[in-house]
Amino acid sequence: MEGKKELIEKLQKDILLWQGYKPQESCTAERIGLGIMETAFPNGVFPTRGIHEFITAIPEHSAASDGFISALLAILMKNGAGCVWISTSRKLFPASLRTFNVDPERIIFMDVSKEQDVLWIMEEALKCDGFCAVVAEITSLNLTESRRLQLAVEKNGVTGFILRKDLRKAVSNIATARWRISPLPSYNEDEMPGIGFPRWNIELLKVRNGNPGSWELEWAGDRFVVIDQEIKKDSSYYAEQRQIG
Repeated sequence: MEGKKELIEKLQKDILLWQGYKPQESCTAERIGLGIMETAFPNGVFPTRGIHEFITAIPEHSAASDGFISALLAILMKNGAGCVWISTSRKLFPASLRTFNVDPERIIFMDVSKEQDVLWIMEEALKCDGFCAVVAEITSLNLTESRRLQLAVEKNGVTGFILRKDLRKAVSNIATARWRISPLPSYNEDEMPGIGFPRWNIELLKVRNGNPGSWELEWAGDRFVVIDQEIKKDSSYYAEQRQIG
């Protein structure tokens, strides 16, 4: 029975390689802090060598995706790497990135007038050393465009984040993962005044060779934390919640 299990695991790894899903290098093949969510990905590792597509058809999803991606950048950029953020109509206020411990000075913001320029700049930026991620806000992404971006990602290992706006122009593409991020009400400990930590409902709609699912997460200042629905929201909430990692 054990031999059959090992054979199946080996076949699964071989299939991933045949499909072009290369294993992470030993220095980067570590969990990035998404906890149980990372079991949804092949080999249990967040795919940095891939294009991640975020559905942002409404302003709430767009703002929530900006926040979630910013939190991911805080982790991906921790070793000093930079990032490029490209858009034709950017709503993100750079100073707000400090909420997620990201220095806006380490991000190159490129605001252009044509969407074709967004995709061209993204492809070129993905080929550059010194960047850990490239974020692009676009209307749609077709199969040919996504293939070009994926080839650029695989060459240098820079993670690509696409914020796609128009669902009416949805077509097939080869994005590694497709996400939809929705905002959730924040919570203040002991009914303190002000706004609590950002919270999101994370829907992993599609993941190549993985298992889609839905989770609720909070960015607790410097890390992701699972929102346990069984924990009563009282003064002991933060003492009892489980840190991911």
